[in-house]
Amino acid sequence: MIAWPRLHLMEWNDQPWLPDVLRRAETDYLAAALDAADPFAPLAPRLAELCARAGSDRIVDLCAGGTGPWLRLQPALSAALGRPARVTMTDLYPNRAAFARVEAATGGAATGEAAPVDARAVPARLSGVRTMFDALHHLRPEDARAVLADAHRRRQPIVVVEGTRRSLAAVLGMLLVPLAVLLLTPRIRPRSWARLLFTYVVPIVPLLVLWDGVVSCLRSYRPAELRALTAGLDDGYTWEVGEYRRRGVPVTYLIGAPREPAAAG
Repeated sequence: MIAWPRLHLMEWNDQPWLPDVLRRAETDYLAAALDAADPFAPLAPRLAELCARAGSDRIVDLCAGGTGPWLRLQPALSAALGRPARVTMTDLYPNRAAFARVEAATGGAATGEAAPVDARAVPARLSGVRTMFDALHHLRPEDARAVLADAHRRRQPIVVVEGTRRSLAAVLGMLLVPLAVLLLTPRIRPRSWARLLFTYVVPIVPLLVLWDGVVSCLRSYRPAELRALTAGLDDGYTWEVGEYRRRGVPVTYLIGAPREPAAAG
C-alpha cells in the first residue's frame, strides 16, 4: 500500500454555496449507488446488538446526506433486532425531499430531522445508537474527534463506517464513477428535469461526483488513524476498528460503545 498522507482537499458537496440543485443531484446519486451496492448489510447484526445493549430501538443517523443506506438497511436491522427499528436521519444540510421518500418507503420507520444537526453536538433529545456512513472523511481530524467525543460524553453508542479508502486502487476505481452516474440516474425517483439536464446535457453532476469521489479517497482515514482519534476517550467506553469486503468493496468501521448500558431512547 502506498503510504501517502491524508489530504484534506476541497469537496464540492461540502461547500455551503453549492447550488441546491447540484447538491441534491449528487446526494441522490450517492443514495442510489448505496441502494444498488448495499455495502453495509453485514453491519445489521452489530447494530442490532448495540441497540439491544442500549435498551433502544432507535438509530440516529448523522450526516445522512441523501438518506444513506436506510432503504435496505432499516428492514435488515429490524429483522436482526426482531422488532421494527426506528431511524432518525439528520444532516447539516437536510435533504427533506429525500427524507420524505424514505419515510414513505419504510412506512414511517425511518424519518428525517427537518432542522440542521451538527454531528459534533447532537441535541440531547436525539438519543439512540448513532451511525455515520461515508461521512467521517468530510471532517478534519479535530472535527472527526469532536463527533466521537460527543458520543462518548453522552454515553451513546456510535458506528462510523467508510466505504472509501486511501489507496491507489480506490482512486483508480473512481474513474468509473461518471459512467455509474450516467447508468444510475434514470433509476432515481422522482425524476427531475434539472438532474437530467446537469447529468446528460451539461454533464456537471458526473464531474462533481468524480472529483468528490477521488477527494473522498484522499481524505479517508486508515484504521490506525481512526484508533488515534479515540485516544483519551476510553473512560467507561470501548472502541473497535475493523474492515471487511462486500461484493469487492472494502469497508472500514469504527464502533464505540459504553461499557454500561446507556439510558433507553
